[in-house]
Amino acid sequence: MVATATRQTLFIEPLDVLILRGNKLFGDPGSFGESLVPPWPSVAAGAIRSALLAHKGVDLRAFASGQVQDPELGTPQQPGSFRVVNFRLARRFADGRVDSLCAPPADLVIRRKDGGVLECVRVQPRELPAGIQSSAVTKLHAVLPERERSKPEGGYWLTHEGWVAYLKGNDLDMNSHLVRSSDLWALDTRVGVGLDPAKRSAAEGKLFTVQAVAMRKQHHANGRDHDVGFLAEVEGATIPNELMLRFGGDGRAARASLLDSVPSEPDLTEPIVKARRCRLILTSPGIFPGGWLPTGATQNDTGEIRFALHGVLARLVCAAVPRCEVVSGWDLAKWQPKPAKRVAPTGSVYWLDELEATPAQLRNLVARGLWSDPPEDAAQRAEGFNRFTWGLWP
Repeated sequence: MVATATRQTLFIEPLDVLILRGNKLFGDPGSFGESLVPPWPSVAAGAIRSALLAHKGVDLRAFASGQVQDPELGTPQQPGSFRVVNFRLARRFADGRVDSLCAPPADLVIRRKDGGVLECVRVQPRELPAGIQSSAVTKLHAVLPERERSKPEGGYWLTHEGWVAYLKGNDLDMNSHLVRSSDLWALDTRVGVGLDPAKRSAAEGKLFTVQAVAMRKQHHANGRDHDVGFLAEVEGATIPNELMLRFGGDGRAARASLLDSVPSEPDLTEPIVKARRCRLILTSPGIFPGGWLPTGATQNDTGEIRFALHGVLARLVCAAVPRCEVVSGWDLAKWQPKPAKRVAPTGSVYWLDELEATPAQLRNLVARGLWSDPPEDAAQRAEGFNRFTWGLWP
C-alpha cells in the first residue's frame, strides 16, 4: 500500500539501540558523548528523506551533487514539497493504539509536596511589584506562585491526554497524565575507539564514551504493554506503507510504519478568537531571526512587542523561554557539519493578547509554522523546525 502525498503519520520503531548525539563535540581521548532524547526533528527528516530516495531508486551520489532533482524531495539545496510538521516521542500499545508524549513546557512545573506527592503548578504572567526591576523586555513576567521555595522534579513526560488538558488550561491527573523517562528508555554507556585514518587501525590512547539509548519494548522483562519509538507527521510526499531507516548516529536500524489514525489535538481556535488572547507553545526548536523572539515579533518605539505573521496580529506580553540551545547536524550531501545555530528550545511559551485573527488564520499559521514567506531557510523548514501549537490562556 502507498499513501497519498497528503499529511501522513509514521511510527518509527527502533530495531537497535540508538546513538542520538546532541551538539557537544566528542571523540577526543576521554570525552563523553551524551544522547539527546528525543533528537532534533532534522534527524527524522534526514532518515525519512534518505529512505524515500532509496525506495524510489534515485542515484544518491547524483542527488547529493545536485545532478538529479526529485519532484517531492527537490535537491539538497532546494527542498521540494516534503517536510516534517511534527516529531515527538511516542509509545505503541499491544492493541495498536499510539500515544504521543511531550516534555512539560516551560510554563508547567512538576514538583513534590510534603509527603512525596507530585503536583503540577502553572507559571503565571504577572506584573512585578513596585521596586523590583528586571532586564526582561516584556510587559509581564512569568512568575511561579509558591509560598516556599521548592525544587522542580525532572524526568516526566505528558501523555496525549495530559497534553490536551495542558493546552485547555485544565488540571492534570498525576496518575494518568505523566510518564517517567525510566518507563520509556534506558541508557547504555559504551566505549569507542578513535581510528587512525592513515594506518586504518585503532589510534593509541584514544578511548571515548558514548551513550546509547535502548527504547523499552513489550518483550523486555519489565511488565510493560507498549513499544517506545517516535511519531513523525510528514506531508508533501508519497509514503510507502513501511520504510527501513538508518536513524541517528552510526545509522542504527529503525522501521517506519504508516498509521491509519492517531489522536489529534483539540481545535481551540474558536475560544481563542473569542477571548482575544492565547499561548503560543513551541513543539520543535525555534530558529528565529530575533533570537528568543518568534518570527513575526518586533519591538516598537514604545517598547511594546507586536506580533504580525500571515494575517495573525497580537501583542506579545510575556514569555517563558529556557536557556538557548544549539542545533547543528551532519550534512550528508556535503559530507561536513551543518552550521551551528542558537534556537529557542522546544516547550518555550509566549503569551499573546489583543489578538486579531480568524479561526482559519490561526489554523493556517499552525500549518505554515513560524516562517516568513518565502521562509528564511527552506531546508530547515522542511526539517521540522519552528513548529508550534495554540493553547488557551487560563
